[in-house]
Amino acid sequence: MWFAKSQKDVLKELSVDPVSGLSEAEAKKRLEQYGLNKLKGKPKKSIIVLFLSQLQDMLIYVLLAAAVITMIINEVTDSIIILLVIVLNAVIGVIQEFKAEKAVEALQKMTTPKSLVRRDSKVFEINSEEVVPGDIIILDAGRYVPADIRLIESANLQIEESALTGESVPSSKDATKIFEDPKTPIGDKANMAFLSTLVTYGRAEGIVVATAMDTEIGKIAKILDEDNNEMTPLQKRLDELGRILGFLAIGICVLIFVIALIQKRDLFEMFLTAISLAVAAIPEGLAAIVAIVLALGVTKMSKINAIVKKLPAVETLGSVNIICSDKTGTLTQNKMTVVKQYTHKNTTDVPVMNTDLTATVDETELIKSLVLCSDATYENGQGTGDPTEIALIILGDKFNLSKNDLNNRHKRMSENPFDSDRKLMSTLNIEGNGYRVHTKGAIDNILKLSTTALVNGQTIPLTDEMKADYLKTAEEMSDSALRVLGVAYKDTDHIISPEIMESDLTVIGLVGMIDPPRLEVKDSIYEAKMAGIRPIMITGDHKNTAVAIAKELGIAESIVQSITGAEIDEISDEEFAARINDYRVFARVSPEHKVKIVRAFKAKGNIVSMTGDGVNDAPSLKYADIGVAMGITGTDVAKGASDMILTDDNFTTIVHAIEEGRNIYNNIKKSVIFLLSCNLGEVIAIFLSILFNWPVPLLATQILWVNLITDSLPAIALGIDPGDHDVMKLKPRNPKESFFAQGSGMKAIVGGILIGLFTLVAFYYGLWEKGYQLGSGTFPEGALTYARTMAFVVLAASQLFYSLSMRSATKSIFKIGLFSNKFLIGSIVIGILLQLVVISIPVLATAFGVHNLSLMDWSIVIGFSLIPFIVNEIIKLFMKSPEHK
Repeated sequence: MWFAKSQKDVLKELSVDPVSGLSEAEAKKRLEQYGLNKLKGKPKKSIIVLFLSQLQDMLIYVLLAAAVITMIINEVTDSIIILLVIVLNAVIGVIQEFKAEKAVEALQKMTTPKSLVRRDSKVFEINSEEVVPGDIIILDAGRYVPADIRLIESANLQIEESALTGESVPSSKDATKIFEDPKTPIGDKANMAFLSTLVTYGRAEGIVVATAMDTEIGKIAKILDEDNNEMTPLQKRLDELGRILGFLAIGICVLIFVIALIQKRDLFEMFLTAISLAVAAIPEGLAAIVAIVLALGVTKMSKINAIVKKLPAVETLGSVNIICSDKTGTLTQNKMTVVKQYTHKNTTDVPVMNTDLTATVDETELIKSLVLCSDATYENGQGTGDPTEIALIILGDKFNLSKNDLNNRHKRMSENPFDSDRKLMSTLNIEGNGYRVHTKGAIDNILKLSTTALVNGQTIPLTDEMKADYLKTAEEMSDSALRVLGVAYKDTDHIISPEIMESDLTVIGLVGMIDPPRLEVKDSIYEAKMAGIRPIMITGDHKNTAVAIAKELGIAESIVQSITGAEIDEISDEEFAARINDYRVFARVSPEHKVKIVRAFKAKGNIVSMTGDGVNDAPSLKYADIGVAMGITGTDVAKGASDMILTDDNFTTIVHAIEEGRNIYNNIKKSVIFLLSCNLGEVIAIFLSILFNWPVPLLATQILWVNLITDSLPAIALGIDPGDHDVMKLKPRNPKESFFAQGSGMKAIVGGILIGLFTLVAFYYGLWEKGYQLGSGTFPEGALTYARTMAFVVLAASQLFYSLSMRSATKSIFKIGLFSNKFLIGSIVIGILLQLVVISIPVLATAFGVHNLSLMDWSIVIGFSLIPFIVNEIIKLFMKSPEHK
């Protein structure tokens, strides 16, 4: 806690003389002791490791078991097909994740290459990696801070720390201050300078107290290094489904053997039949289809300015019910703007966008003095210097009082620079035949130095009543979270020294400025709330400022809904987690607090999205279910730690992405239920035939063909079904909700029974047409092949037509539009053509144990195949629309 110690104590503890600095020998010794001032990252995962990590999935284990069993029974082709599905699934995952983990690399790049250091009584530049604890560092404007430093002397030092603290305005530093409170937030440690922050004004000397991973930035790097790869809701559902299907396949095999023993049937034949049933129970294409649907979703989202780095994150977006957003640069413009100005008894609002504005005499003098008493520049939309001064120059431009024009007419002759003790800055400029002092700064200090006031163009004595008016207005602006700046002037007939500039002043008035909200954010927040999503503001800024912005945007209603980092530290983790839902604004928080907040929300069962752009956001982006980084203003660190990047930095894009995520989950659910209906149909057809001692209607190769080829095309087409616009009128889906919720399980069972029964009906019809009954005992090979062909085609075609009914649980296909998903229509046509090819080409027909059908047979097959689709459409007439609770 270097900030709690005096300069003398720090120098003594680190054994260094500030006049001479470390000796080269001592610096070398410390470099060996502490190592290079360089952030360390964990070893990068190789492609092989990434590939193998994709295989750690229950559904993949089940597929691998199926591949091994089919290999054992010499069905090599089937094994190869299943293995190809597994490889395809893994490759899609690797492609998405290969470039994902760059956060620590970006942190390493942020360290500054050169530093001014004093060693052996000489000042010279060295590589910042060679800086060691105890080094005396010289800081001046425009230079990055090379390590964490305890300042030992400072002059008007201001450091831009927004990437670390989230504050828009540079922090004023004072080496003489000591902070005894051990919980002092980073943004309030005025006697410290931190690695990778930027000096914007003044100069200082300091002693290095922490390097590399021991710095504040280093602590963030450590948090990012921790593995926090929780399973997404979709991965949990698929894992659960994989387990169910795995146990189901084992259970079916055991049951078949029991039936075989009871019926005294050939055990090897029953083993092959059991394998057929196991193959029927497992949707071999499911893992690959889900991966393909997510990959297509990623492509679609990139078109709405959202780049998703990890496939499962697409679906997780659909479950999000809390969006935690950083204030600066995400909800606000990260640009200080003057919104109010006050001259005696006259308050006016300054429009944010308008130009060519007109001002009263007093207001003109107010703006003129503020612009002349500024060192910043602003041209062609680009500003340099202090953000507060840039805001003043923009104010001048709005009233046609440009800095260049004023400087040409009123040349600056002298100045008294800003310092943190006076809290004032003054310049002496030419005014007519004489000179004028322009002073800006804290209004209470200006009033103490003023004797007169400018009212309606006249200089009148400043009374106590008038002073009270100015202070009351300043207080009102402060309560509205505005940063208040007073301004005064003094005329003189000769050039005066800086020491006597700030006396007998004439107060003109004051201005209030704020980092304003982004214009489009308010509507997005309203839309999110309508969709059952709770927006939360997390910021390093002050409580009043944060609450004012939150109220304006509709995030919070009162200051009671806010809490600071210091207040969080005063309560236990359990109490904080219990009260987490009471808060909408978290102010003055550190990176560790952000992670704590995200974890507390997650502990309540919420799916949390965290948005941000600064280095300070990176750990919480990593811990959130969905970390969202800003693509334009975002640091590389934030982008590296996130799951999704917004290329337009627009909060609105998050809401669109959530809508897309909800639709993608619904589509995946359609695909899963469709595939399970199809597989259940196959299981029912085979199981009933065994139970009643009938011939098996389908061969293992035929089932595998249907599962991998015929079913897959409609499943993928369902996965890219056009989204339902009403999806954002529903509350977020419960992440614990099963695939089978909302009646989907019953839909799969009904569909499966219908498909299975009509497959058996087609098989029976095929035998009957050849003159045989199911109880006839033995059947000639020709009759069985014909009957199996009928069953095979009905199974495939009924599944293809049934896919049309899967597009909505409650709306008829004719209400949605039969041709509104052209990919699905195309997949049905291709599926039927593929069935025609298999049974028509002799080589394929022999391989699959089928033969050609007549036109009459085809009409019967199509008739049987349409029945499950028609029945399901009739059921929809009696169903109500679902609601998410």
